[in-house]
Amino acid sequence: MSQSPEIGSRTRTRAIMEKYGIRTKKSFGQNFLTDLNVLNNIVAAADITKNDNVIEIGPGIGALTEQLAQAAGEVLALEIDADLIPVLGEVLAPYDNVTVLNQDVLAANLPELIQQQFSDPTRPVKVVANLPYYITSPILMNLLASPVNWAAICVMMQKEVAQRLTAKPGTKQYGALTLAIEYQMDAKIAFEVSRKVFVPSPNVDSAIVVLTPRQQPLAVQPFDKQKLFGFIRGCFAHRRKSLWNNLQGVVGKDKTTKDRLAAILDDLQISPQLRPERLSFAQFIELANALHAAKLL
Repeated sequence: MSQSPEIGSRTRTRAIMEKYGIRTKKSFGQNFLTDLNVLNNIVAAADITKNDNVIEIGPGIGALTEQLAQAAGEVLALEIDADLIPVLGEVLAPYDNVTVLNQDVLAANLPELIQQQFSDPTRPVKVVANLPYYITSPILMNLLASPVNWAAICVMMQKEVAQRLTAKPGTKQYGALTLAIEYQMDAKIAFEVSRKVFVPSPNVDSAIVVLTPRQQPLAVQPFDKQKLFGFIRGCFAHRRKSLWNNLQGVVGKDKTTKDRLAAILDDLQISPQLRPERLSFAQFIELANALHAAKLL
């Protein structure tokens, strides 16, 4: 069933691009991975088995798709570039467990696709992707907002963004994106990927991040998830400013509000002079809940 050389080899990647006249499109953030070791390591990091349904975002010319097809039960590949659909149809023809759709993942009804495209939609569903750098965060937020209970999300992204996803309180990478992920997933960097293994080579290195459902429930539950994250974004609006200055932009600056805000911070034993990145997720939730109870949020 496997082809030789495999799609992900640099030689065959260039041969496919030449055969079909493919030119990577900057508008879609296309960078084709040409290292079979990296491709195999991605499949291993996602812990793909024959019991898994896999959704791949942006299969490109099918290099990762081929490796997923060999490891998974079924693969659904969503490709936004219509020009690549006939190419994928031909290069992936040996694999009868792959379905390719010309679909923008941000516009897709993922629960419906899972029910329609997989022969057994009750199997665990994992997302695996080499994400375009320019749209990494929107795609991740879209996946996490979906009602699908993902068994895992294993995605390649810019190394700097990967560091933000996995950051700890007190570091410069820690921010609203970190907390949005932490709300429902455990995140870890599986390994880093050199810019040299892509065609064309991007200007930055990449990393593979694996997200799995949280093992430990949140110690404190927010009064409202959407309002919590609006509040957190407000707290990080000006990273160089203190929490106190950012909070005034969220709840107001009149004297009465400031007095009540100061009392709440004192009650929670949170120094107003801290930078927002010094607060833990639990502290953000406690603060948001307290402000909501005081009708300040």
